[in-house]
Amino acid sequence: MKIDSSVAAVVTGGASGLGLATVKALRALGARVTIFDLNEETGARAAAETGSTFAQCDVLSDDSVDGAFATARAANGQERVLVCCAGGGNAIPTARRDKNTGEINIFPSDKFEWVLKLNTVGTFRCITRAAAGMMTLEPIDGERGSMVNTASAAATEGQMGQAAYSAAKAAIVGMTLTIARDLSREGIRVNTIQPGIFDTPAMARATPEMKQALGAMVPFPKRMGDASEYASMALELIRNGYVNGETVRLDGAIRMQPR
Repeated sequence: MKIDSSVAAVVTGGASGLGLATVKALRALGARVTIFDLNEETGARAAAETGSTFAQCDVLSDDSVDGAFATARAANGQERVLVCCAGGGNAIPTARRDKNTGEINIFPSDKFEWVLKLNTVGTFRCITRAAAGMMTLEPIDGERGSMVNTASAAATEGQMGQAAYSAAKAAIVGMTLTIARDLSREGIRVNTIQPGIFDTPAMARATPEMKQALGAMVPFPKRMGDASEYASMALELIRNGYVNGETVRLDGAIRMQPR
């Protein structure tokens, strides 16, 4: 798919980090972009900075997602591109004994469920809406649209305390080929990026020493990934019409250790 001013795109979680880098890369090629983000202040600021449209969106809500897509299409027309970067997680052991009291605590089910809803169900909720919209378009070179999802190295090498996040991201990996097959007859491609350790706002609390140590874990190059490198991969998956149903690792060859 050629990315230019004729293409409308939606980026979820587009106000910061990997999403914002992708918005910037799409805008640099002329695409008309709508940022979906929960935070209205940062979303509006990112939209102003990049010349994009902003739609406040909670991916946990059908009504919110439907409203955001309506806003995007009113401003920029039916999207041919969807990039799903919205997500998040927590760090809670499955079961742990308190060192001082000996009390045994378990991972609260509601907190586990929330991570799956945010990442897996939230991604799927946006995919279904975008797919239905793309199906109304006339194909260009046989293609109606392209979607890129975001998993994580935790999908296959989750660290201690990441049971929910690993499950949620593994589900995104697991559904990628199935969704690509579902949408193949409509000319819509679906791929997923599986990032390793990236220097994003999620790392804001990390000290320079911690970031250096994290980067040193990567075989090569020995640094954390830059959000622009994620964006570059997203653009390639959108543009390359023969990549479909794939999950692509983007991690400098790292395989995460238990902690």
